[in-house]
Amino acid sequence: MGNADRLSRIREAVRATGSATVGELAALTGASEMTIRRDLDALAAQGVLERVRGGARSTVLRGEEPPFALRAHDGVESKALIAAEAAGLIADGETVVLDSGTTCLEVAKVLRGRRVTVMPLSLQAVHLLGENPGRTTLLVPGGRPRPGEGALTGPLTLASLAALRFDTAVIGCCGLAADQGLTAYDLDDAVVKQAAIGSARRVVAVADGSKLAHTAHAFVAPVSALHTLVTDASAPRAELAAIEAARVSVLTAGPAPG
Repeated sequence: MGNADRLSRIREAVRATGSATVGELAALTGASEMTIRRDLDALAAQGVLERVRGGARSTVLRGEEPPFALRAHDGVESKALIAAEAAGLIADGETVVLDSGTTCLEVAKVLRGRRVTVMPLSLQAVHLLGENPGRTTLLVPGGRPRPGEGALTGPLTLASLAALRFDTAVIGCCGLAADQGLTAYDLDDAVVKQAAIGSARRVVAVADGSKLAHTAHAFVAPVSALHTLVTDASAPRAELAAIEAARVSVLTAGPAPG
């Protein structure tokens, strides 16, 4: 088992059970206990888990948003496919407001170097788009970054959004359901998403299948506020049908499940 696969297996095991011992993880992965201890120290430094005597426990409480560092390792391939599909909807010359979150960060990677104007709403995307931007014009909003997330929030972020109008808003979410709409875990983040939606002529939501038919506690907007949803092949078909019934165009990135 390679290093990346082993770390992924450890993350999933700790998250699924809430905690695990070094011995349990060594048996699961086939690695030595010394290697597992080093892996746990590395994952703890990323905020993915917490080291405890003899093992580790999850930092994720039920009903709370998983840390950015953990989400960044989940579904990387699907997020890249979704990002490519969403970026394909954006024409050269457009102005784009790009939401925070790991899927929107993948969109930033695809847009970097293209002839577009982008205002990202996360520090990670600001840094990414600021490195060798090529023909991309970067607009940097004000705001206060959420600890551990990098998402920009607060009155300065809202003032930046209020001052501008965009062709397209690319919006991530924590949950999306036809009956409950688009939702987020953080109240301040939800307000920023609302402002981004209000500042754009077109709204493109990007979300992998795990977000669909799921609801977080902070309401952002009804499904009817979206023009397009870009998701992956794992999305539940019944939920997609209900979203399409609300006159939202649905695009599925990647191959259909076998």
